[in-house]
Amino acid sequence: MEITVTRAGMLTTVQDLGRAGHRAAGVPLSGAMDPLALRIVNLLVGNPENAAALEFTLRGPELEFSAETIIAVGGGEFGAVPLWQPVTVPAGGRLALGAVRTGCRGYLAIAGGFAVAPVLGSRSTFLRAAIGGHEGRALRDGDVLHAPTVARHVVGRWHIDERILPAYSPAPVARVVHGAQAEEFGAAFFTEAFSVSPKSDRMGVRLMGPSLARAGMAELISSTVVPGTVQVPPDGRPIILMADAQTIGGYPQIAHVISVDLPLVAQLKPGDTVRFHEVTLAEAHELLLACERRLGMLHEGLAQKLR
Repeated sequence: MEITVTRAGMLTTVQDLGRAGHRAAGVPLSGAMDPLALRIVNLLVGNPENAAALEFTLRGPELEFSAETIIAVGGGEFGAVPLWQPVTVPAGGRLALGAVRTGCRGYLAIAGGFAVAPVLGSRSTFLRAAIGGHEGRALRDGDVLHAPTVARHVVGRWHIDERILPAYSPAPVARVVHGAQAEEFGAAFFTEAFSVSPKSDRMGVRLMGPSLARAGMAELISSTVVPGTVQVPPDGRPIILMADAQTIGGYPQIAHVISVDLPLVAQLKPGDTVRFHEVTLAEAHELLLACERRLGMLHEGLAQKLR
């Protein structure tokens, strides 16, 4: 089936869970900024969690579907489409997602997944290298995407347990573990609120607020960074590295946002605020395991709800 992009929205790209296994060669992970949202919407239409879906920022796309299908939308709130549930779209149906109401990024999955060619094992779009997704770029008006025609039906009326969803907020508290250079900074990182800069992008969420002064002035050797690493450049304004982040960096690392709270950061838009709370590595692991257990229960619960 064909999906015609009538209006592309803002930075609408095809994403999956990223290009894992190539960081040693300098290839960023890419993939969804909010990987939990992508996983859940894929499960809601009967797809594998890593199927290719659409990610859009602040304004969603307008799409037209050539055949009947099932979609699910999650993440930020866009348009009138109900969140976190499968929705049947008829042949010839049009879907307009419009401007975001809460959050920053939305995700749309379609039964069968969007059919784009994998690059280095992933269908995610990495814009800086122009690879993956649809021609390595954000969607434009008039683009035509493809998806397999899948005969899938929703059984009964139901909704998922909201406790599985991230606690999205325009002012969240993001939990972090200790960074390699954390001791070289004062307490302001944990006591003050930071606002999100308009200069933020898929590479990093740039923060404004108190300037973090580093006590040690020794030059650092570049070291590994990952999505969630919080770097402090010379101007003292922290940067939370995200999906398209580089693989090594030379700025001091004050902390790392834990995996389960990266969705909270992904849904921050310019002007939103964030605070930080330190947890141990053991606590971060337990929180991640608990999240994976909830996803496993969702997967099992949906087995009889989609046929």
